[in-house]
Amino acid sequence: MPMRATAFKLIAVPVSIICALIAIIIALRSMGPTNETNTFDMTVSSTGAISLPEIDFRKNWTVLGTWSVNDEEKQGAKGFHTVYAESSSVDYFRKHKKFPDRAVIIKELRNAKTTPLSTGTVSWPTDLSGWFVLVKDTKKRFPQNRLWGNGWGWAFFTADNTNTTITKDYKAECIGCHIPAKKDDWLYLRAYPVLKSK
Repeated sequence: MPMRATAFKLIAVPVSIICALIAIIIALRSMGPTNETNTFDMTVSSTGAISLPEIDFRKNWTVLGTWSVNDEEKQGAKGFHTVYAESSSVDYFRKHKKFPDRAVIIKELRNAKTTPLSTGTVSWPTDLSGWFVLVKDTKKRFPQNRLWGNGWGWAFFTADNTNTTITKDYKAECIGCHIPAKKDDWLYLRAYPVLKSK
């Protein structure tokens, strides 16, 4: 009997270790590419080309805020812009009052529909019209690439082409809209209350 008990203990220890390792591997795989390093790597190529990351940012990221763009010709909104960032980037911003290097921010653009309801005239987001992608760059990695400058990588993707940005030169196509926010690292931080410390 003692021999059998000893043999059982010797076998049980390795099996428990193997089970623990399998559990760790499964947990790591289920986490997916959600940290800044992986998101940066899937968003930015070695030459500085910017892609729309293939991740479910609507589900897994933090909503920084939503903009309503008024329709100048009729009552209501003509579009909604919802801005997303990874939760770890939000945590970093709350501590340091700036976004970390390699942080990725996505602004999703949707058209809008407006109609009178019992509570009043309301607008809500409908179909997609595109995405803006900003990538924080404190290292000045791509000085010759016209998508990069002023501390960020800049790119816009239309709803019908998520593979290739239509942006050619951020200075001509992007920075102009951000000039009023220059003092806040080119971001309209006042629209993102979630960045404030709790």
